[in-house]
Amino acid sequence: MLLALCATGIVVGALLAEVLIPRVDEALSRRKARRAKAPTIGYDPGRERRAEQRARQLLRSCVNDEEWAMYRDLGFVRVWGRCATGPEQGGTDETEAGAPYAYLIYPHKPVVAYLPQTRELLNEYCVAFPDETRPYGSARLPDSDDVLAKWMALTGDERRLINTANMHLPGRQVDPKQVRRDLWRLSQWERDRLRRASRPEGSVPAP
Repeated sequence: MLLALCATGIVVGALLAEVLIPRVDEALSRRKARRAKAPTIGYDPGRERRAEQRARQLLRSCVNDEEWAMYRDLGFVRVWGRCATGPEQGGTDETEAGAPYAYLIYPHKPVVAYLPQTRELLNEYCVAFPDETRPYGSARLPDSDDVLAKWMALTGDERRLINTANMHLPGRQVDPKQVRRDLWRLSQWERDRLRRASRPEGSVPAP
């Protein structure tokens, strides 16, 4: 009796193997074929650095010499306001008497509006420019591309930016103490730049 059961089991196992093994082989073949067709993109650790280098070159070609030097030395760009009523009202008329307010543009931070005469902070304007490139698109542009996008938005259509951005009071995302330190650094930077520009060529600065 036991011998008969063993023989029956062997026969059933052989029959199942003949049916299942081809199916398993076919499934494995299809899986290998799908993997072979799918393109594999390896991670490039130098991609972000090269992207930032290209972004800096593009930024330099778009902004003026003072703005580029400011970004290179201080890490942000100042843009003078052009709406007569100021950023807090969202005015549209440009003034010829000068700019009573200005903006600081930081990489991946809100645009900060302030009064140059008193260094009073007015508002923060949160805007985002995602990276839409393929296949590496992500939520963040390179730093210099982000600065350039905000610069273009402010200089091209200031009213649209301040009307569509998420406006917050100072300190929501950018530390007011840091902004005031940056404004002080900017004033020192401008003073040194003016001193160098007024110095006769070839002269040696006084000790």
